[in-house]
Amino acid sequence: MKKYLYLIVCLVGFALQVSAQQQDDTQAPNAGPANIVGLKMAFITKQLSLNNDEAQKFWPVYYTYLDELRKARKTKPDDVLATEESLLNVRKKYSGEFKKVLVNDDRVNKTLTIERDFSNVVKRELLKRAQKRNGMIEGDKPKKGKIQ
Repeated sequence: MKKYLYLIVCLVGFALQVSAQQQDDTQAPNAGPANIVGLKMAFITKQLSLNNDEAQKFWPVYYTYLDELRKARKTKPDDVLATEESLLNVRKKYSGEFKKVLVNDDRVNKTLTIERDFSNVVKRELLKRAQKRNGMIEGDKPKKGKIQ
C-alpha cells in the first residue's frame, strides 16, 4: 500500500511540475513577434516624436502603407524594376497621407525610411548579443585557451 501511495504522490508532483513549466514557457515576456512589434512601435513613436493625437491618426495610415508595400513586393517578384517602381509609387502616394498627419517634411521623409532604420537597430543588437554570448565584445580579442 505504501508503494502505491508513494507512486501516486510522485506522479502528481511530476504532473504539476510539467504543467507549471509549460505555462512559464508560453508566458515568457520577451518571446515572440508581439514583443518586436511593441518595440518597433516605441522606436517609431520616439523617432518621429509623435504626440497622442498624431499617434492616433498616424498608426492606421502607417499600417495600410505597410500592407500596400507588401502587396507591391508580391506583384512581380521576378521583375526588379517593376517592383521598385511600384514601391516608389506607394511611397509617393503615402508621403501625402503622412504629410497630412505629421505636417513636417523631415518627419515624413523619416517615416519613409524608418523600417530600414529599425531593422538596422535590431541587427546591431543581435550582433552585439551574439558577440557577447561568444565572449567577444567589440574591440576585444579572443582569449587563448577559451573553448567556444
